Amino acid sequence: MARRCGGATSRFAGEISQSAGKSATSAVWLCFCLLFPSVAEAGLYTASDQVLLLSPDNVEALLINSTAAILAEFYASWCGHCIAFSPVYKSLARDIKEWKPAVDLAAIDCAAEENRKVCTAFGIRAYPTIKFFHAYSKADSTGQSFRTSTHDVRVLRHMIIDKLENHEEPWPPACPPLEPTSQAEIDSFFETSNVQHLALIFEDATSYIGREVTLDLLQFENVAVRRVLSTEDGLVTKLGVTEFPSCYLYSPEGNFTKLKVNIEARAFYSYALQCLPGVRRSGKPPPVAAGFIANNPQEPWKPFNRSRVYMADLESTLHHSLRVELAAHTVVKGGDLTSLREYVSVLAKYFPGRPVVVNLLKSLNAWLQNQTGEEISYEALREILDNAAQSPNIALPEGERWVGCQGSQPHFRRYPCGMWSLFHVLTVQAKEAGGTDPKEVLSAMRSYVRSFFGCRACAEHFEIMAEESLVEVNTLSSAVLWLWSRHNRVNNRLAGALSEDPDFPKLQWPSPEMCPACHSAKDNGDHRWNQQQVLPFLVSYFSSSSVLADHLEDESQILAKQREKHALLSQQRVERKAREALDSMTQPLPSQSTVQDEEEEEEEEEEGPQDQGEQGGERAAADEMQRKTPDTDPWGKPQVVVGRGRRQVHRKPRIVGLRIPEVPEDIVDLDSFVNQHYKAKALQGAAATRVKQRSLQRKEERAPGPVFGLGPDLDAGLGMVGLQPLEADFELDAGQRGTRLQKRELTGRRFAGEAELTRWVSVLSIGFSKVDISLCVILYFLSSMCLLAMYLFFKNRLRLRRGKVALP
Repeated sequence: MARRCGGATSRFAGEISQSAGKSATSAVWLCFCLLFPSVAEAGLYTASDQVLLLSPDNVEALLINSTAAILAEFYASWCGHCIAFSPVYKSLARDIKEWKPAVDLAAIDCAAEENRKVCTAFGIRAYPTIKFFHAYSKADSTGQSFRTSTHDVRVLRHMIIDKLENHEEPWPPACPPLEPTSQAEIDSFFETSNVQHLALIFEDATSYIGREVTLDLLQFENVAVRRVLSTEDGLVTKLGVTEFPSCYLYSPEGNFTKLKVNIEARAFYSYALQCLPGVRRSGKPPPVAAGFIANNPQEPWKPFNRSRVYMADLESTLHHSLRVELAAHTVVKGGDLTSLREYVSVLAKYFPGRPVVVNLLKSLNAWLQNQTGEEISYEALREILDNAAQSPNIALPEGERWVGCQGSQPHFRRYPCGMWSLFHVLTVQAKEAGGTDPKEVLSAMRSYVRSFFGCRACAEHFEIMAEESLVEVNTLSSAVLWLWSRHNRVNNRLAGALSEDPDFPKLQWPSPEMCPACHSAKDNGDHRWNQQQVLPFLVSYFSSSSVLADHLEDESQILAKQREKHALLSQQRVERKAREALDSMTQPLPSQSTVQDEEEEEEEEEEGPQDQGEQGGERAAADEMQRKTPDTDPWGKPQVVVGRGRRQVHRKPRIVGLRIPEVPEDIVDLDSFVNQHYKAKALQGAAATRVKQRSLQRKEERAPGPVFGLGPDLDAGLGMVGLQPLEADFELDAGQRGTRLQKRELTGRRFAGEAELTRWVSVLSIGFSKVDISLCVILYFLSSMCLLAMYLFFKNRLRLRRGKVALP
């Protein structure tokens, strides 16, 4: 029982006892609503108040033919009495939250224009008006009057029970029997029921405790509650009951044992019964076996003390907050940047962590405060978190190592539990450090949750709580108590939700076992928190000296992993730069880009095999040289080498339908163009000189010397000309030299002509894209149409003029 309930966190219906300044608080709340009409216009209740919000769309579905009884308040948001009563109605809703299957609370704002017809239909003429609707109410029902002028939650609770006991048929199906039981029924109880525990509450006839506890356990399985009046002499004598009220457990074996509680009151009975073995909330899966959790290979279970706080949870919360939740914002600016600065400032000032973590928080805070811009990028912030500057003794452990906040399943507890624990610790550290601003930590928490907390519905609920009551905080002690009470309120609202871990039910915290002095009872038996004992318990529980360092990773290992990470990142950065440099060197220039596949559809000229004589030998030698040293043309078209015995394919330049390569065309390299232009001129001059020299050599025997001529490895279609020494030609006889000179002279002239034509085509195509050519065609067409229209216009005018002159 202690294992399941020792670390629970909320469920008592009781609230913090009201101080002597309750009237002043109500006055502040009233002034706040009057100063901010938008809040009043939005209504006095929200979904977080556990009150059903009625509207024209759902009023019939909720009030008519409902399986549960409904207590509905008809109010006007401008009504002062309604505003004063709203905190009482909210407290009542939290107090009887577990009664929901049998009875629920609702409210509707009659001041809203869209709700006026609904209020008129139910005969509402004064505010606030409360009406009770039985289960399965008829369509013409306007509800029973629920007359009360009290603000006492206990009295209202008892009036609801009276309404339920006098309920007409049919009875709400979820409501258990509320009448007293008899000894005969108890003796035969386990013959017709399979529950594990039967709780008998002995009380006087005027007491409501038995009925209240019965409704409190309405949503729990394996336990039943029956009330036994003090006049049932048989059972009273059999068990020796001398105190009323008192609670006894009756087992299927026929044994009776007295339920041990600190105070014989409703809240203590309800808490103790909910913690009995085998008792769980209806519809929730049974608790996961400890052996199964321990043997889970994906997430091994870490044994821990549920009554202590663990530093591993706090560091895991920082990791998730700064590295995961903030990472969703690529740029942080405006109000979010202010919230981030406040959050990190509070962490740097009050986080009771290890030196390496505290140093990192201080470094991050200093960096944020020095940023003068209106926005920052998360990448820059991430470099500070990862200590990219490699400052000594600065690190934030990566990854999450949940201990005290681990759940029975991966989706239970964890980060939300860690966030609550973190801010509890910060509020206590601010108190112990003697901070000057009582709201410093709470304001930072509120801003962070509003700007960055991933659960947006949770953020809205927290904002509502802060907006309505944060003004009450005026001391560091009240800040600690405010956060604790709101945490209990949130867990009260979430009790029974899908997010509740069955191994960690959301009961009121701290439990009576953990802090017996924190609990007390009023004169009427209602639970009351002893705040004078709660405050020192919180200060002791969340102090830095009480935080356990179990399951923490060693600082030396954290720093070593950080150095390895930086070394790996540096190596990857160097390799990436090397690859980029290599790619930039090997990437072809725009003027050397390959021809697109669609350009290969141009006509190709091929010739058959040449003679195997002297010309065939020259062609074979030229082909061999081309295969060894392939050349590319300076304008980007590669040479096409055909197999042995076949001459090269030369693409003839075409002006019509010319396709421009897909290359950048905004910038023209004039130097490259001029160099290529004059290179072609020089090569043509050299070719002409070579031809001239060989023609002169026929008439005069000149001394041999290094002479250059046109080589066979050239592309006439692109105007490329190669020069190579021709000393070998002088070893041939005169006839062979004459034949070769004639061939080279003709080839040189043909290559020179094709090179000149290609050069002009290239010059004309520089800087023109497909869009440019299309625009030219469109402009040409428009100008032609304009000229045609002008021609027809003047022709028509001339014809009319001639007609007028011809008239007598």
